[in-house]
Amino acid sequence: MTNAELDKLWFRAQHDAIKAGENFTRYRFAAFVAAAQREKVAHWMRSMGYATGHGDAIEDLLDHLGTQIAEGLLMERAACADICDQHASIEGIAQRCAAEIRARNK
Repeated sequence: MTNAELDKLWFRAQHDAIKAGENFTRYRFAAFVAAAQREKVAHWMRSMGYATGHGDAIEDLLDHLGTQIAEGLLMERAACADICDQHASIEGIAQRCAAEIRARNK
């Protein structure tokens, strides 16, 4: 985050704390920063075509993203192995390649 973004969140936290009669602005500020970072990660995930799930924390979002990436890798490897099978030859090179690709999924 930029200093300007942090300043904006700090002033917002101060304003809300004063309005609520609280003395602990830093807790509001920390919550605003966490929410802004979480939204930044969620925005990136959506822009890259990933679902954000129902995560309330950055860790939840990243865990969900990791699962989606792993599933995508499995699908990509299966597709690559299928292409190798389609180009099978008598020498068996393509079949060995396909077997090696499939073995990566285990």
